Formats: sequence, C-alpha cells, structure tokens
Amino acid sequence: MDVPDTIICVDCGGTAHLLSYPRPDEPWKPGDIVAYRCADCLDRWDLVIDDDEEDQPDPTY
Repeated sequence: MDVPDTIICVDCGGTAHLLSYPRPDEPWKPGDIVAYRCADCLDRWDLVIDDDEEDQPDPTY
C-alpha cells in the first residue's frame, strides 16, 4: 500500500511532508499511523491508513 509523500494541511492549506517511513521488511497496511509535518505552519498530522476496499461502494447495490 502506498501513502502520498505530501498532503494539503487542513489548517493553512500548505504542503505537509511525510515524516514516517515503512519498515524495510514490512509495507504499509491498514491501521498503520503515518505522520506529516506542514512546511508552512509546522502543524503535525497523524493519520490512520484506511483499507482502500472499505472506501469503495458495493457494486451490487
């Protein structure tokens, strides 16, 4: 599972850069926490990785 290198800061709209990196022997998985730091306001964001499949609508409906 890939996580973005940057995200948009919710507080100021600046660019927040990834602080966390996966372990070499284990890729990211749902439930892992990744941290970002905004280059503009210096806020830190800790985000939980979601399961991509849970976010998809059920095609049977």
